[in-house]
Amino acid sequence: MALQYHLIPVTPFAQNCSVLWCDVSREAAIVDAGGDIARIRAWIEQKGLTVTKLLLTHGHIDHAGGAGELAAQLGVQIEGPEQSESFWLDQLPNQGRMFGFPSSPALTPERWLNEGDTVSIGQETLQVIHCPGHTPGHVVFYSAAAGVLVAGDVLFQGSIGRTDFPMGNHQQLIDAIQQKLFLLPDDTVVIPGHGPLTTIGDEKRHNPFVADARFR
Repeated sequence: MALQYHLIPVTPFAQNCSVLWCDVSREAAIVDAGGDIARIRAWIEQKGLTVTKLLLTHGHIDHAGGAGELAAQLGVQIEGPEQSESFWLDQLPNQGRMFGFPSSPALTPERWLNEGDTVSIGQETLQVIHCPGHTPGHVVFYSAAAGVLVAGDVLFQGSIGRTDFPMGNHQQLIDAIQQKLFLLPDDTVVIPGHGPLTTIGDEKRHNPFVADARFR
């Protein structure tokens, strides 16, 4: 039994939409369905997976823009982010116009997520960690059993999320990474919202924004 994952880059921003699934039950969750939902559905159908929920790390258009339509098509609920992210989810129509994305209505998930909550995918369980800073209600999803962290736009290979958007907070982001994510095992695979995979250990040692000299 193991949690599996596959990345599907979507939207002109090459956002890493993640498909996570339980290889026993073949139940799946789609994280951050920002767009290109026909391509996401085609891959799911080709793999023979059953999607039981959509998950959101945060409310920026490239991560959430396609979630409402895809959830309606699949007949499933949306879980996450944390409730203060309603600031951004309410702004999806304006975000779409600003960045030239397809029309996306405001979105309210069926379940808001908080620090310490869990999300189930078949026989697998994800822990929810609230990591504000990039946006106020940003959450990440961690599987201790699989050693995988879906980090959204908090932590990237050699970089961190932007904090110059409305309600961004640079110190909150640094604290979330160093005081929460850096407590995870070094070999944890980090799936960022954009760009290549990395590990917690590599970012602790080498990330110029948050690296700690003690780990070099």
